[in-house]
Formats: sequence, C-alpha cells, structure tokens
Amino acid sequence: MANLTGGCLCGRVRYTLTGDPVFSGLCHCRNCQRYTGSSFEAVAAYPANAVSVQGELKTYTDTGDSGKSVFRRFCPNCGSGVLAEAEVMQGIIMVLVGTLDDTSAYQPAMEIFCDSAQTWFHGSGERKRFAAMPG
Repeated sequence: MANLTGGCLCGRVRYTLTGDPVFSGLCHCRNCQRYTGSSFEAVAAYPANAVSVQGELKTYTDTGDSGKSVFRRFCPNCGSGVLAEAEVMQGIIMVLVGTLDDTSAYQPAMEIFCDSAQTWFHGSGERKRFAAMPG
C-alpha cells in the first residue's frame, strides 16, 4: 500500500502513514461510540514509527475495558478525533479512518465489542466479529 495522508476537519493537524496497517476494524464499545458521536469507531492501526503527525494534538485519557488507559488524541481547534493509542498495544497507533484523505483503501477486517453494537446496526458476515475484545 502506498503512503496515505489525512488530517482533522480544520486542517491544522495532518499526518502521513507509511506501509500497511497491522490491523483494521470497527469498535462498537460505548466509549468509542461516545467519542466519535457515531455507532462505532473505524480504525486502521499502524506501527508508531509508520505514523508522522504535523500539528498539535490534545489528549483525553480514557479507560479501556482492560482497565488500562486509552489515549484519544484530537485537534484542539476543531475537536476532530484523529488518533488513539492503548496501553495494551504498545507501539501501535490507531488512526480514525474518517480522517483519511482517501478512505477507499480502507477495508475493516474485524468488528469488536459487538455486544455493544447499536441494535439497528447489522454487520456483514464478511468480517470476523467478536462479542468483546479478542484475547
């Protein structure tokens, strides 16, 4: 996969991704729903050294289902969620797919926390689905 670029709504934060994602998926946990204001959070995860960020990000420290911290990073100007990092996945940065300049390359491979999915959301059988975080 070629380098991908993206950024926040106002353009003050930009990033470049190099190489292929480690994983991609949809998270239906309630915290991701609240953070995105949507029914799930679509992410593509990359090794930290494959992500180059230009601009300032603020951080909200959340607590994941594991009891460990999830660092949700957003633009302090427009409020767009851009990246997330989880203590349980050291060295991995999850990019919120909606911030990609071209989302056509994104293919979610799995869905997690499906037990928390909105009742009106019906995922397809083309992805692995997990009731909670896979072990």
